[in-house]
Amino acid sequence: MTGELFRDQAPRSQPLAVPGARHLVDEPSDATTDRSANCEIIPDRVTDCRRRQWLHVNESNPKLLDLQSALTEMQRLREENVRLRGLLQEHGIQIPAAQSTTGTPVTTNALPSAHIPVLKAEQRIALFRSLFHGRDDVYAVRWENADGRYGYMPKADRDWKAYLRAKDEDRKKVDRQTRKFRPLTDEVVRGHLVGDHTIGVYPLLRDETCWFLAVDFDKKTWQKDATAFLAVCCELNVPAALERSRSGNGGHVAMESRHQLGLDSYDRFFPNQDTMPKGGLGNLIALPLQKLPRADGNSVFIDAEFRPYGDQWAFLASMERMPISAAEAVVLEAQRNGDLVGVRISSAEDEGQDPWTLPPSRKRAERPIPGPLPVQVQVVRGNLLYIEKKDLPSAMLNRLLRLGAFQNPEFYKAQAMRLPTFNKPRVIACGEELADHIALPRGCLAEVIELLKSHRIKPMVRDERSVGRPIEVEFSGRLRPLQQDAVDAFAQHDEGILCAPTAFGKTAVAAWLIASRKVNTLVLVHRQQLLDQWHARLAMFLGLPAESIGRIGGGAAKRSGCVDIAILQSAQTRKG
Repeated sequence: MTGELFRDQAPRSQPLAVPGARHLVDEPSDATTDRSANCEIIPDRVTDCRRRQWLHVNESNPKLLDLQSALTEMQRLREENVRLRGLLQEHGIQIPAAQSTTGTPVTTNALPSAHIPVLKAEQRIALFRSLFHGRDDVYAVRWENADGRYGYMPKADRDWKAYLRAKDEDRKKVDRQTRKFRPLTDEVVRGHLVGDHTIGVYPLLRDETCWFLAVDFDKKTWQKDATAFLAVCCELNVPAALERSRSGNGGHVAMESRHQLGLDSYDRFFPNQDTMPKGGLGNLIALPLQKLPRADGNSVFIDAEFRPYGDQWAFLASMERMPISAAEAVVLEAQRNGDLVGVRISSAEDEGQDPWTLPPSRKRAERPIPGPLPVQVQVVRGNLLYIEKKDLPSAMLNRLLRLGAFQNPEFYKAQAMRLPTFNKPRVIACGEELADHIALPRGCLAEVIELLKSHRIKPMVRDERSVGRPIEVEFSGRLRPLQQDAVDAFAQHDEGILCAPTAFGKTAVAAWLIASRKVNTLVLVHRQQLLDQWHARLAMFLGLPAESIGRIGGGAAKRSGCVDIAILQSAQTRKG
């Protein structure tokens, strides 16, 4: 069973007998000896039809000195070949297909592994656990129902009597208190590799450190995005490997012509917590080399051309480890350049972010983007702000997308309280990369113009916004002094945000603006209570019959085309 488990899928050449070298195979007791040949023929105990032989050459025989010299030279040439292939891959040069002199096709996508010894089963398990090292006191097992639903559950022994005695609302709590997790052992990992089960590990340790990181890419651009990400890792000397996902429709980058890396295919970073949630285990990562998906070429590590390495174990053995000092150097360099997150901090959390490190404008100085840059760029104001991508370098496109992104305060609040951060993104991105344009919220216009002008690019702004339909309404009320100051400031602009405390009278200010602009208006709210409140206040301040104001949400879908109020969730789900 062990030989079948750890045998690589792609055939390998016969191992050479190097004088004086010790190979990682078991020496069987039924060895046959041929004294006259000065060598020992030992059958290899591998459950495979490709039976190999292990030769122990007697170095004292002078007739074999020429063979020893030839084998030494062959080993040197193999090591040189490995080094030269690595240089070709590093500089993006296509490795030509090897020419066979025997008519047998030669595979070139496998990692050259002549310098890597053949590993025994125990050594492969140890290598696997050292690379994908998480918590040893717990692991998770994959389950799948008959209807196709699946997931992972921590492997544990449970006190079912205590669980069944508890009330329904207390059973989860009782289960957490009485369950005993099973530890991750070599036998469990072996079962994962042979296909007895599929397991996952929890990479965030109890001391809130981890041994490896993983990035998940999916959707249609995952290959380009993963390639760009690997190129950046190479530039920073961060060891990384690309694994094709279980489904084959995505990739996982494990870290130990450039495509513009967007946010569409990026799924998540593992672990995505800096601190361990109270009473939780942190993120789970499904381990690679799952038996059944491997048959379809999935859950395996792939090269730059997305072909599986012929010898997965030789590739894993060649993976380098990143020292702590090197990781700290990368982080310190990012801190100096202000690139740790690269997006603005939410205003709600702004005061707690070392304000003395910011200039008076409260904005960190951005590094200038090197050229070449276009002389002018077209900017279209529509339902969104559309910036033409033509001739803009990747760094400028990335800077533009960051203008429409900010750090999510809810994520950091939950993290500080050691609560789960599941389904709470660290960064909220409001930008979108289209085929020929970058789309941003309309409120980013001033920052876009400032960014372009700072790089001597002339923005050519074209207004394509809908002017709406004229309506006849009058404001029947009187504003208080503070409200009057607000509408005076608004009158000078056609876009803006009014931030005021409760009971300020924001609804009255909005009614005054509607009567002043005299165009059809859509008001968006997020609760039924607010919809009812706006409906009553607008009818009062604008002198409109209640039935003439449209309502979308709360079971109603009536539009007036004059003044309409809609709940965000209802407006989003309705077509048209």
